[in-house]
Amino acid sequence: MGLYDRYLAARVRRNDAPLPEQVAVVITERDLLEGGAYRTLESFFEWAFEYGAERVLVYVSVLDPGAVPTIRRVIERCEAPRPVAVRGPDDAERADGPIQVSIGLGGKHEFAAAVRDVATEVESGTLAVEEIDGDAIEDRLVFPTDPDLVIKTGAERLSDFMIWQSVYSELYFTDVNWRDFRERDYLRALRDYQNRQRRYGK
Repeated sequence: MGLYDRYLAARVRRNDAPLPEQVAVVITERDLLEGGAYRTLESFFEWAFEYGAERVLVYVSVLDPGAVPTIRRVIERCEAPRPVAVRGPDDAERADGPIQVSIGLGGKHEFAAAVRDVATEVESGTLAVEEIDGDAIEDRLVFPTDPDLVIKTGAERLSDFMIWQSVYSELYFTDVNWRDFRERDYLRALRDYQNRQRRYGK
């Protein structure tokens, strides 16, 4: 860690403002498949837990479904400090754990699947119409975690990810591409988060 990185780290640790407990990052398929990009992912996991995160979510935006097996292999080769749960577009089981990775499951797809599940239960009589509320939908999402901080690298847009989960999240955009994302970039995101006043939609 260089001098500037140590300076940023000290500023983050000395700040009395809370750090995010749930951290999410949105990565494109192209960025993750660049040479060495998985090492950035390994480092990101380390940084997140070092600075107080309890859960890390990774959303990988996939345009080509044929790339999903390759992305799985990239993620599986990562040396993560905590167990990793991976959910692909064709996986039926919900994945849970301190590190959650969703591949190719956009927010529209995820929300539509949750609504279909609710409709099926209403049709079968296991769920009453009056029981449908926000919790009923959230319980059926791929990852129901609401991240405190969402980081998007390379562009100022979330695309079609985390439509439901990020409604009260703090969003941080950086023009740094994922492969070049460094600890100082993460520390800058944390400092920005600490300087905000969260309103939760109020």
